[in-house]
Amino acid sequence: MLSQSKTSSAFSSLPLKSELTSNLETMGYEKMTLIQEQSLPLILKGEDVIGQAKTGSGKTAAFGLGLLNKLDVKRFRIQSLVLCPTRELADQVAKEIRTLARGIHNIKVLTLCGGVPMGPQIGSLEHGAHIIVGTPGRLTDHLSRGRLDLSNVNLLILDEADRMLEMGFQDALDQILGETPHQRQTLLFSATFPKQIKSMTESIMYAPKRVEVKETHDNSSIEQHFYCLKNNDQRMQALRLLLLDKRPESAVVFCNTKRETQQVADELANLGFSALAIHGDLEQRDRDRVLLQFANKSLNVLVATDVAARGLDIDALDAVFNYHLPFDFEVHTHRVGRTGRAGSKGSAYTFYTEKGYITELIGESIGRQITSEALPSDNILADIPPVPEMKTIQIDGGKKQKLRPGDILGALTNGKEISGDEIGKIQISDIRAFVAVNRRIAKRALNKLKDGKIKGRNFRAWLV
Repeated sequence: MLSQSKTSSAFSSLPLKSELTSNLETMGYEKMTLIQEQSLPLILKGEDVIGQAKTGSGKTAAFGLGLLNKLDVKRFRIQSLVLCPTRELADQVAKEIRTLARGIHNIKVLTLCGGVPMGPQIGSLEHGAHIIVGTPGRLTDHLSRGRLDLSNVNLLILDEADRMLEMGFQDALDQILGETPHQRQTLLFSATFPKQIKSMTESIMYAPKRVEVKETHDNSSIEQHFYCLKNNDQRMQALRLLLLDKRPESAVVFCNTKRETQQVADELANLGFSALAIHGDLEQRDRDRVLLQFANKSLNVLVATDVAARGLDIDALDAVFNYHLPFDFEVHTHRVGRTGRAGSKGSAYTFYTEKGYITELIGESIGRQITSEALPSDNILADIPPVPEMKTIQIDGGKKQKLRPGDILGALTNGKEISGDEIGKIQISDIRAFVAVNRRIAKRALNKLKDGKIKGRNFRAWLV
């Protein structure tokens, strides 16, 4: 296993294509993170690499830069394949690769995931691609029907391999790996390293170099709080008290099971909180809609399972709540690491009924003994739950109707009754668009879109 590199941590010290280096400068990326500093030199040399690091460590940029540097853009074949456990993570990875590739012309990145119609993916595959990012289930669907040719893949990446195995994708992975050339570079990134991963690396990798970054969370950016409860029945009361007292603009409540996730979200909603659940039993369309509302700040509380929250791309998450302690210490580290990112402040609140092995490990990682804090006074239960700053409007039109964010922004601000700073994120898919607007002007904005025109056309619109 490699220790931390003593070479320069500047991206400019790497043998990267000039287009990549220039783009990194425009993005404000100067110094590498620890996982990038340790893995990128090996990746660029063509070595097989096993990377172990926490969420938010910069691993996507590490393998993204590696695959873009290796890519021959003039050779229009599938050269790189990135496998992810969930559609949310795949979308996030594809987005970051496209951002890193901005300085290189004509690179095509194609996302192949379940939960969306097969037709558009078939059409895209017929037109070809350089890079495929996808989930195992949908990739095997395309392979079984002869639509996907992986015979030119020279770089294979398994991102969050531990989650893929946990989700039962072993057979699908075996099928996909069997369709790629034996002579290829393979990168595997995993938060944890169970026996299954060790067995997999021995069969699919050639003399891999293993790099491990054991970064503890910066206690100056993440405050961790712990509450010892007498029994399970106290958990909802404790959660209510803290949500009313701290009033986070965006918070994720982590539960260990899908059933509990839905129950907690339903109870919070019945109590007047802006809360929705995300878990594996939801239809993909519903999951996408929940995540969109949470990302654009028209939803305060997201109640989630660990797998469903993988790939959650939220700029600034105020707080994380551990409704139950996870069964694995590494999972706790990942949960807490979702707040306090990119230099922002964050808080983590953990409920437990008794101390044990997991609490001991948590105490060691933060450098102090875990002691229970007092919950806020029950008097606060009379307070009204906070409401989201924004509301989301859905528009019945998207990229296929040539809609762009500027068109929607222009339609809303035309006439100057609504200012640009009252409008939040605008997201456009193939057939629909979503715009976040300040809740104070939500009805006015909705009427403007329904009664007016966008690019000279009428579109249906409604509040989500």
